[in-house]
Amino acid sequence: MKTTSTQRTGSHTTSLPGRRPRRARIIASAVAYLITFVILLPLLWIMLLSFQTNENILARPFSLSDLSLANYRQALETLDLMVMYKNTLILAVFSVTIGLVVSYMAAFALTRMVFRNGRRGVQNTIRYYILAGLAVPVYILLFPVYRLDIALNLFGTHAALILPYIAVSIPFNTLLLTGFLREFPEEIEQAAIIDGVGLRSMAWRVVFPLMRPVVATLAILNVIYVWNEFPFAVTLINKPELTTISLGISQFQGVYSVNYGAMMASATLVLVPQLVIYAAFQRQVISGMTAGAIR
Repeated sequence: MKTTSTQRTGSHTTSLPGRRPRRARIIASAVAYLITFVILLPLLWIMLLSFQTNENILARPFSLSDLSLANYRQALETLDLMVMYKNTLILAVFSVTIGLVVSYMAAFALTRMVFRNGRRGVQNTIRYYILAGLAVPVYILLFPVYRLDIALNLFGTHAALILPYIAVSIPFNTLLLTGFLREFPEEIEQAAIIDGVGLRSMAWRVVFPLMRPVVATLAILNVIYVWNEFPFAVTLINKPELTTISLGISQFQGVYSVNYGAMMASATLVLVPQLVIYAAFQRQVISGMTAGAIR
C-alpha cells in the first residue's frame, strides 16, 4: 500500500510541470490574439465606415445597414490614383535606394574603418551625431527644410521631398546596419582579405550580399514611411500633378465640412497595398529585425 501511494504521489507531482507550459502557452496565445484584435479593429472599422454615408458615420458608425460602393466611386472619380501612385513610387524608389546606400556606407565606415592613432572617440562621436537624428521630431524640420528648398529652387519638385526623406531615414538605417555589422562574422572578411579582396569589393561584393535580411527590412519600412508621410508632402508640394497618396486623401476635407465616407474609402485604397506588401515580406522583416540579436 505504501508503494502504491508513493507511486501515485510521484506520478501526480511529475504531471504538474507538464501542465504549466501548456497553461503558459494558452495564456500567451490568448494575449497574442487579443493584441491582434486590438490592432485589426481600427482597420476593420475604417473599412466598415468606407461603405456608409456621412449621416450613418456620424449617427450610427457601427451600423451594417445601407452599405454601398458610392464612396469608392467618388474616391476614384475625384482622385487620380495612377498619378498619385506614380509620384509616391518615384519618391520611394529614389529616397529608399539613396538612403540605404548612404546608411550602409556610414555603418561600414563606423564599424570597419580605423582612424589615425586609433582614435575611437572620433568614431563614437560621429556615430552618436548620426543617431541623434532619431531624437529630432519631424515637425521641427519643416520650416528649415522649406527655407532650404526655396533657396535651392527645389520647392514644388520631387527633389524637395526626396532629400528630406533620405535625411530622415539615415539615423534609423545606420543604427540597424551598425548593430548587424558589429555581429558580422570576422572569418568571412579575413578569408576575403587573404584572397586579395580590396576594401570596396569587401564592402559591396562580400559583406553587402550577406545583409539581405536587414536590407530588405529597412527597404520595406522606408517604403511604408514614404507611402504614409504627410507633413513634408503638404508643406513642400504645391502642384496637383505631384500629389502623393497621403496628400490626396486630404482633398476630401474642406474648410467647413468633411466627406468622411470618401475619406475612409480612399484611406482603404491606401492601406490595402501596404498590408499586402507587409504580409508578403513579413518573414524578411522579422528576420531582419532580429538578425543582429541572435548571431
